[in-house]
Amino acid sequence: MDQKRLGILIFLCLFSSTKCFVDVNRRVDCFPDLGASQAACTQRGCSWDAAPNGSPTGTPYCYYPTNTGYAVSSNDGKENIQLTKQGGPANPYGADISPLTFKTSKVGNVLEISIGTTGRYTPPLNLPKQPPSNQAETLNFQVTSNNTFSFKVTRQSTGRALWDTSIGGLLFADKYIQIATLLPSDRIFGFGEHVHKKMKHDMTRYTTWPMFARDIGPDSGSALSTQNLYGTQPFYLCVEPDGKAHGVLIINSNAQEVTLGPAPHLIYRTIGGQLDLAFFPGPKPEDVIQGFLAYIGRPFLPAYWALGYQLCRWGYKNLADMQAVITRNQAAGIPLDVPYADIDYMSHYEDFTEGDDWSGFPAYAQQLHSQGLHLILIFDPAIEVDYSSFQRGIDQNASFIEWPRFDLVPRQIQDQYPMAKSTKIMLGNVWPERNTAFPDFLDTTGKTDAWWAGEFARFHNITPFDGMWIDMNEPSNFDTNVYSSNRVHGEAPTGDKLACPISGEDGKLDNPPYQTQAVYMHPGENLCSKTLCMNAKTQRGTQDFYNTKNLYGWSEARSTYAALKSATGKRGAVISRSTFISSGRYSGHWLGDNTARWEDLQTSVIGAMEFNMFGIPYVGSDICGFNGPTTEELCLRWHQMGAFHSFSRNHNTQAKLSIINSLYIKFKGDPAQDPAVWPSVAQAAKQALTFRYQYLPYLYSLHYRASLTGSTVVRPLFFEFPIDSEIFSIDRQFLWGSALMIAPALDPGVTTVRAYFPADRWYSLQDETYGNQMPVGYNTVNAATTSLTPVFVRGGSILPRQTPTTTTTSSRQNPFEMLIAVAANAQPSFGELFYDDGVTLFDDITKNPHFSFNFNYSTGDTAAKLTFVTNDKMDLTLPTLDIIEIFGYEYYPDFNSFIWNGKSINVNVQTSTYYPLRKMLYIKTKGLIDLNDVASRATSVLTWSHRVV
Repeated sequence: MDQKRLGILIFLCLFSSTKCFVDVNRRVDCFPDLGASQAACTQRGCSWDAAPNGSPTGTPYCYYPTNTGYAVSSNDGKENIQLTKQGGPANPYGADISPLTFKTSKVGNVLEISIGTTGRYTPPLNLPKQPPSNQAETLNFQVTSNNTFSFKVTRQSTGRALWDTSIGGLLFADKYIQIATLLPSDRIFGFGEHVHKKMKHDMTRYTTWPMFARDIGPDSGSALSTQNLYGTQPFYLCVEPDGKAHGVLIINSNAQEVTLGPAPHLIYRTIGGQLDLAFFPGPKPEDVIQGFLAYIGRPFLPAYWALGYQLCRWGYKNLADMQAVITRNQAAGIPLDVPYADIDYMSHYEDFTEGDDWSGFPAYAQQLHSQGLHLILIFDPAIEVDYSSFQRGIDQNASFIEWPRFDLVPRQIQDQYPMAKSTKIMLGNVWPERNTAFPDFLDTTGKTDAWWAGEFARFHNITPFDGMWIDMNEPSNFDTNVYSSNRVHGEAPTGDKLACPISGEDGKLDNPPYQTQAVYMHPGENLCSKTLCMNAKTQRGTQDFYNTKNLYGWSEARSTYAALKSATGKRGAVISRSTFISSGRYSGHWLGDNTARWEDLQTSVIGAMEFNMFGIPYVGSDICGFNGPTTEELCLRWHQMGAFHSFSRNHNTQAKLSIINSLYIKFKGDPAQDPAVWPSVAQAAKQALTFRYQYLPYLYSLHYRASLTGSTVVRPLFFEFPIDSEIFSIDRQFLWGSALMIAPALDPGVTTVRAYFPADRWYSLQDETYGNQMPVGYNTVNAATTSLTPVFVRGGSILPRQTPTTTTTSSRQNPFEMLIAVAANAQPSFGELFYDDGVTLFDDITKNPHFSFNFNYSTGDTAAKLTFVTNDKMDLTLPTLDIIEIFGYEYYPDFNSFIWNGKSINVNVQTSTYYPLRKMLYIKTKGLIDLNDVASRATSVLTWSHRVV
């Protein structure tokens, strides 16, 4: 910056109303990259002011004056505003684009804001953008300043500002975009994917969270790790001081980050695309998520069996090794539905192949099916370029990520492979022994999707799998521009490794003016590290990988979801490591390559709740930890907690890898950790999973509701009690829907848990206190290793259950049960059951053939009434309802007075009883209620007489 311009800025700071020296709680960092100094700061036209003692952690010394940004040049008074760069500091990372177009629009009560110009990249997500069903709240938009342009988004009902950009800092260059806003509350939740040690963000400090999909596992052992992990989820939820909630989505697929600060405020930065925002007004937290998912797309409904327990290991020596592990867990009586095979089953780690030591795999898959089990296999996106699968891709004109020009193709690599020799396909290195290509799942011609689906169909004809696990899809590439950490010490990289240009014209995308904290926290790296070159071409050669990298896992999940349906003809489940906005439409997610330590157990509770907020309710962690040897106690506690995550899988590695002459050699590593290894873990897993299988009809109904309306399955307590100020610090407990609360033991050596009970009625489901009502507030509850995980049912709920066995296949044949938890003040209790065959394909959840029942229980001093309302029915025979259990029942029942739809029915008094001290009624009669009869009627009623205790 020239001295004249700098002098003008100093004059403006000293002799005008412009505020250049900003309070330490409200600063917008002018030097988020490396090398900040006072001289460099003033050169940028920004203010330098050392933070005094007591300032928030991370307070920037160099910050923008509040006059940084644009001015309004025209405003049509409706939806379009023209902005021109005004005289504040220039963008330090490129010339600000001017003019900009600022647009507002509405989808129902969702407010959309778009800031940009024509030709900017926007991700091709094809979002449904349906208006939310709850439109009770309205958001208003207003321009609050024309000189240094700022705006507010306010809630009409209260006038509260949800966004207020008067803090300044709007910048918009080709490769650096920034917007900042004040926030109405410090109760901020979301943004991902990261390890969050607390669910509520710490807004007392400045913290920057990068969002750039990366092959790096969670570091839960650190006091604070802001490292971005596998996915990109630029969405947050805010609970305002009065308990109302709203959500904000930023739709951008470039490398990006958000800094949260103590004003409270946030600064959002991205290095491409444009600013597209959507505001969801709630007002309840669950309303926010339902509106958000109506906008981005509601989650897929997994097959019923996919809610069963799953067992996996990386490092099976052969098929016999896998069979032995599965057999010993079945022999221990542990409920189990889904065995897995990791990359061990492949020949040389090539997709759609089987190794010599797995020659009996197809027959074993059939054997598993005969036992009522299902099989999920892993598939990586990287395809070795010298075998038949790749050749078919070339023959079918599938698209692969490629170099932008032929002169950049490294001939010493490409010429080794006749199938790839004449192409621009960018070759990398993942698990296969030789170089790999990466399918371009953003190919709009459909040819890549067709080839991908064809490969799955071909392989399914050999080994009949039921679900797909897609890994390494950030996409991950080994050794990009770096020496491998796995390489034998002193060995030089071989000539087949991917090298990306990072200087000159061809390197400008891998070395942009601002690279985000995703790079700066890894000195010596670039955006291409551990992945492909940013100058690569995708969308069949029309877009830069720089713009689309964050979309890779999303696009593969979309393609794989369609391929699974095509290959199997049934509904299954896809599990993806990398995710983006709306990934939940196509896949679930596991929380990555965690470590066997208590901190990872604790953060997995938070991770599952966050991904429910992101619209991916089918989520869970690797039970017992993936990396490192677990312990008996940790594995036991993890099973007790993990039995309550929708995706419930034990997975670890026994493989230790070294590279010799580019071949991966396996060595014996971490010991086995399947529950049958320890009798105590086997017993705890059996106990927790048996409970899970009993309540699977409720869990499946929650997933059905999520697919239908966008509800969460696992949710934090504040979703149900947002006006309880105590509850925002509770992130070691969680809910299934609104009715079940789980308070797992997450620390070593404990035998109790201090659980918080919000103001409502709660009943224990643990054996030793079964049916007891719990006091409101904090209570110490039993959490012995031999006890069921502390779990409680909320008054006013009716939960469908089913008599459990060790597979979902056999459990579905057993009678239904019903648990009624009486509400406070004898208010009615409510529940619902969605049920189908568990595997039928559908294009629209509303058109899936299913049963849907609503339940309503009410009582008076002389009689009780249980009403069944049939909403939908299908051609499927349902088991009978044989057990009705009621907590908080304060009457002596007359077992001879039961009337079903006007006719007397017999209740087996030998198996039915009332417990007056616990106020618990237990009714068990074989064939008590024929649910097929219920389905044939609009309304059915069960009544009986009783008298007050």
